[in-house]
Parts: sequence; structure tokens; C-alpha cells
Amino acid sequence: MFGPTLAILTTACGASTQAEPPDGGSFALAPPDAGSMEGPAPGSRPVDAGYAFDGGGLSADRFVTRVVSFTSGPCAGFGQASMPDVVYGPPFGAGDGQGGFDVVSLGVGGELVVAFDNAIVDGPGDDFVVFENSFFAASDPRRPAADLAEISVSEDGVTWATFPCVARAYPFGACAGWHPVYSSPQSGLSPLDERAGGDRYDLAAVGLARARYVRIHDVGEDACPSKGIQNLGFDLDAIVSLHAERP
Repeated sequence: MFGPTLAILTTACGASTQAEPPDGGSFALAPPDAGSMEGPAPGSRPVDAGYAFDGGGLSADRFVTRVVSFTSGPCAGFGQASMPDVVYGPPFGAGDGQGGFDVVSLGVGGELVVAFDNAIVDGPGDDFVVFENSFFAASDPRRPAADLAEISVSEDGVTWATFPCVARAYPFGACAGWHPVYSSPQSGLSPLDERAGGDRYDLAAVGLARARYVRIHDVGEDACPSKGIQNLGFDLDAIVSLHAERP
């Protein structure tokens, strides 16, 4: 979900500028260089973002460190040229009036599986946050512009526990993709801050003490009107671990 400038940006980011995955929209990505979280613009994510909350920096292992697989759905494409870097590092939120653009669109029914080098662990309260690029229509909190996804977690990447998502009824259960994101390097608001926005999850709610993998599955019901649309479905900005296992 992108907001008022969507039409302009969609035109500027036509099909010729986006990488097309092989095999009908599905591809697997190799792990990134473990010593760097830098990547080519617009997907580069500085780890030391100057957040006042954490004294000026966050460890790279607080964020996604590997994209395991990505199966895009119809009307995807936006952000794929910047994969996997675009989903690494902290969020680049744009507030509640417009969605941010530093995202990858999953497309209708698309699915993305990511991993953390240091597992998410169950601690007091919420344990991780998923950041999309939702916003409030006309800045009205009662009208979230939602691109919803079902979130699942796993310790081994084989057995999954799923948070209950109610896509057809506000407030959408434990779906991701309907809370605006306020955290960004520009705002100085840490993604660890409770005011950061995004959709928050507690491993205890699905009976897990530890999770290394997060699966995001778009559950939107938008029809794909034409091949010229590249930004339907859930748009992932970032995921941050609030409680991380220490090596």
C-alpha cells in the first residue's frame, strides 16, 4: 500500500526496470555477506541509523539476515530488483498519511520466508515486529489502508505455527499489514520503541519459545487487473526482533 503518489511511482517503475524471477514467479536467494548489511540503493539499510533510543545503533542480527525463499503472486514486481537488500535492516516508515517505498511487493497470494541468524526468543510481551507500509486513508485511524498477510513462525523451517489472521473483519485478528510505520532513520524513532508502529507478535501466543524463521503469506483478495500493476499484495519493509537469542 503506497498512498497518494502511487500512480506516479508505478509509472516510473515500469516492468522494464524490475527483475523477473524464473520458474513462474518463484526463486530462492542465497544468504547475504555476513559481514555487511549494506546494499545498493534503494534497498540499502544502514544498521547504525542514529536512533536515540538505542544510543546510536542497532545490531544487524536484530533484523532479517537471510531470505530463504520468495514466491511472488500476480501483480508483483515492485522492489524485486532490490531483493534481498530491500528487506534487510531497519524500517523506512513514512507515517500514517502515506506508505513508504523501501519495500518489496509480494503480489496477490505471494509468500516470503526469511531467517534470523540469532533466533527470536520468547520474552516479556511482544517478541518481534513486522513492518509493512500501511497508512490511514485521509489520516483516519478508523480507515486503515490494509494489505494483509498471515504470519507464521518456525524453529527449524519445517514445522510452522501460524498466528490467526482474520482478513475479512476489522481489526483483522493477528494479520500483518494494517498498522502504519513511524520508525525510520529520518524520524530517529527506534524500531524497538513501542511507538514505532508495525504489527507486533508474541511467540507465546502460538506456543513457541524460539523461532528462527518467519513466513509471510499474502491473504489479500484484490484482483490483478493487468500486467502493468506491480504493487498489489503485502509490501514488506522490515522485521525486527525485540527479544533475540545471544550467540
